Amino acid sequence: MSDDAQAPFDVTTQDVCAEPTPWVPALGVAVSAVVHEAHERTLGAALERWAPQGLDKTNLEPILVYCAEQRCQAAAATCPGCRLRTEKKGLKRFDDLVAHYAEVVATDSGLTLQGRGQGRLETESLEALAKSWAGEEFWFWARRVLRKLRHGIRRASQTGAPPEPGRAVPAIVLIRPQLADNIGMVARAMANFGLEELRIVDPRDGWPNEKARIAASGANFIIDAAAHHDSFDAGVAGLNWICATSARQRDLAKPVLTPEQAIAEIRQRMAQGQRCGIVFGPERNGLETMEIANADALVMAPVNPNFASLNLAQAVLLLSYEWMKQAGGGTLGRVTAYETPVEPGLRLRGSQPAGKEALLSLFTHLEAELDAAGFFTAPEKRPSTVQNIRSMFTRMGATEQEIRTLRGIVKALAHGRGTKRHPP
Repeated sequence: MSDDAQAPFDVTTQDVCAEPTPWVPALGVAVSAVVHEAHERTLGAALERWAPQGLDKTNLEPILVYCAEQRCQAAAATCPGCRLRTEKKGLKRFDDLVAHYAEVVATDSGLTLQGRGQGRLETESLEALAKSWAGEEFWFWARRVLRKLRHGIRRASQTGAPPEPGRAVPAIVLIRPQLADNIGMVARAMANFGLEELRIVDPRDGWPNEKARIAASGANFIIDAAAHHDSFDAGVAGLNWICATSARQRDLAKPVLTPEQAIAEIRQRMAQGQRCGIVFGPERNGLETMEIANADALVMAPVNPNFASLNLAQAVLLLSYEWMKQAGGGTLGRVTAYETPVEPGLRLRGSQPAGKEALLSLFTHLEAELDAAGFFTAPEKRPSTVQNIRSMFTRMGATEQEIRTLRGIVKALAHGRGTKRHPP
């Protein structure tokens, strides 16, 4: 390897297919290729891929910073597949993209779209092109990877504390989940509200999956204990009663429950010794009707009818929250060695409600200063005005500290803090 290849991995600009492109000469690829590898395949995969060229964490960081800060704009260069390139060409719609070329060819089907521009664009399918033509926000990906590079994979090796042992809880069953990140966020939602049994049926990205552990943000005890199954039947085995979640109405003779009603039913059955589960479908289309037919009830949350679909982790969180609310044992926010449990209602922060003597003294002080300032211009209205003022301050339920503060405000307004009162 030459000395030039071992030099710092500076980003330059190079023409690629007549397009000025941010380029990493030491690696022989565009900046977007490095960002894509680090984001989609993990940071370790990117370092391993280009390790023979000398890439390490130290010289990877400037490449990521270049992209994260969009320094390419100053160089008037853009990467292939980046949204900045699409915007630079003025392509705002898919039709604009087609018109930009002489022809767009789908290699799978042989279909060809004729445009008004120059050149030929080949794509695997028109459907794939329609989804990806606008380009990726590589600079956003670079920022995420940069955080991992500087601070490590956030909470990937940490683990939270499971709920109290011996407590019976319903199982969360995920049918064909598509994204490992969503599985991790499901685990986090479960841990937030005291659930721990997770069953995963035929996940698209395989199992176990490190991305799920990262997204779990400390709920690794759920990820590590999650049961992996190949079929719906295996995923619900051992359960006496299951409810299936859906945003779509199904033509089935089956009880339809709200989350509150479903959890109440689960709690009643579990108190009788039954094992229960809540079943969630894949992110794209949800559960199949046949799968819902195998459930004892259908759960539907009150939602905006024009936007009813929930993210998988959000749906799990809804039911998990309802479980904690009905089961009890939760706290408002975290509790640490320095933070005690918080109760609902007004927090007085250590100051007691003001006594009537202090409140009446404030009224006397305030009314005397208002008299001195000529506030009561109509003597016949003074009694009703005083009543309104006293009612207003009484209604606020002030603490002892707040009364002292109000007395200080009145004094400062009436006499000023210095020897000379400055006009407003």
